[in-house]
Amino acid sequence: MGQRILVINPNSSERVTRDIDAAVEGLRFQDGPAIDCTTLAEGPPGIENQVQVDSVVLPLLKLAERESNRTSAFVIACFSDPGIYSLRERLEQPVLGIAESGFSVALTRGDRFGIISILARSIPRHRRYVASLGLSGRFAGDRAVGLKVSELREADRVTERLADVGSELRQRDGAEVLILGCAGMAGYRQALQEHVGIPVVDPTQAAVGLALTALRSEASS
Repeated sequence: MGQRILVINPNSSERVTRDIDAAVEGLRFQDGPAIDCTTLAEGPPGIENQVQVDSVVLPLLKLAERESNRTSAFVIACFSDPGIYSLRERLEQPVLGIAESGFSVALTRGDRFGIISILARSIPRHRRYVASLGLSGRFAGDRAVGLKVSELREADRVTERLADVGSELRQRDGAEVLILGCAGMAGYRQALQEHVGIPVVDPTQAAVGLALTALRSEASS
């Protein structure tokens, strides 16, 4: 059996899963690991608060355990990285969270990173996570577009809000690289990067890229 990376969208939105699948298309290559994207049916329509983050941990773990016999690495495609420590404790395979991966990649592109959140209430949760990873000294700021996950398909509105918030993070907060703080924002990365003139990291792409590196490292050892 060939290698396989399973990207799990912990919310129940099939649309978000399709967007994630499109975002990682460029990381698929001939003779490389299969990259499959799936939806956690038990998840809420969007993960926008700590209660929703906590609610998906157990079903995420059960899904990962069911898939473990045919999966080489797991990616949790939610910026809160729900269940990352539980999955790492129970599984032998690499488990990557998109936030942790996004931070890692952002630090290779600039000294200080900024996060674009969906809602203002997400910001304290992100700050806690950044601090827990010891990255507060590299953290420029976190600003919200003020849109729910379900509203991220409103292209003109989202593009305008991302441009405004990204510019504020660069000009007011001194961010040298931006991280999209929601897997559902993936389709806007390139346009935002062109607008703000600094690197923009899609964290799901970052996580899958790191998963590919981990699997290749294992194969060559």
